[in-house]
Amino acid sequence: MAENGEAGAVGLRERKKRRMYETVSEIAIRLFLEKGFDAVSVAEVAAAAEISKPTLFRYFPAKEDLVLYRFADHEGEAARVVARGEAAPLVALRRHFLDGLERCDPVTGLNDHPQVLAFHALLYGTPSLVARLYGFQERSEAALAEALGGGLEAGLAAGQIVAVQRILALENWRRIAGGERAADVRGDAVAAAERAFGMLAAGLPHLA
Repeated sequence: MAENGEAGAVGLRERKKRRMYETVSEIAIRLFLEKGFDAVSVAEVAAAAEISKPTLFRYFPAKEDLVLYRFADHEGEAARVVARGEAAPLVALRRHFLDGLERCDPVTGLNDHPQVLAFHALLYGTPSLVARLYGFQERSEAALAEALGGGLEAGLAAGQIVAVQRILALENWRRIAGGERAADVRGDAVAAAERAFGMLAAGLPHLA
């Protein structure tokens, strides 16, 4: 009985911690969108979130992390898709990316909701955020490489796969940011994804 109580307490703490991350990140992003990333201080974010600056830094070691927290759940996504073992790695990743396009998942770049467009403009228009994003991509690659078996060959494959997904998403975002609607871009986005994963399969046949 005590063990169940302890587990429940741990679960509650984790949920409260996650809510804190989400709340502070959303407040920060709202301020950044209103005033610009460089115009808002960490102290201003802390005040708006009604927490101290040291507390904020315990949750977010760098100002950029306030924005990139939105990607937290996606960092190990490719690795999780492969680890499920439901299909060959490239088959599973291709299916997952195409499903994302169908859902207009913002991570695929195929989303024309004004708030999503504003967030992407903030992200890609701020050099320090772009630089910090590379760390996210490196961790994604490392997790995927581990799921693919580890070692140099797996690392090289993971790098190619993550790069393909990033380039596909950026192309979709650029077109939509340029004024096209997601519905009009979807057909080309799907065709591009099919070609890209076909190229990956040709170069990495042991994963296909």
